[in-house]
Amino acid sequence: MSSKGTDPEDVDATFAAIVADLRAEGVFAEATAEAAEATEAADPPPPAPEKPAKPAEPEPSSWRTGGSEWDDVVLGDDPAEETEHYVPPEPPPLPRPGKGAFIVLLFFLVGLFLLIAPNLIGLSATVGTPLGILSLATAIALLLLRVKQNPHDGDGAQV
Repeated sequence: MSSKGTDPEDVDATFAAIVADLRAEGVFAEATAEAAEATEAADPPPPAPEKPAKPAEPEPSSWRTGGSEWDDVVLGDDPAEETEHYVPPEPPPLPRPGKGAFIVLLFFLVGLFLLIAPNLIGLSATVGTPLGILSLATAIALLLLRVKQNPHDGDGAQV
């Protein structure tokens, strides 16, 4: 913690020495003068009560409760339900799929069918597997070719 080898118990003494050095340099002079003026202008403290004071209970509107009872905050109604909520507008309808989308879907389904059950149409697995893989690869390639590469149009942030 310290490079000078002071004991942890000596921290208070070290802190007091640092504060004394700063006061000697005049660092706290302005703050001390303002505090002295404030105490002179303040009323004298009230006399001490004669009876022993009982432990103080927090007031219902103290700083800890924020002006609301704990039960009301935790078990009460949700204040967010009382306010108006943002209702987003209806989304635009989905665009109609074009002919290219149907071709991609057709290649994809034929490729899956040839990989899973080629013998239902009379093909052996040795012929159906390469044709199914080729059909799936074609579907993926056509799908990637259909992806639009629009330049940034200035409507928002681009990552």
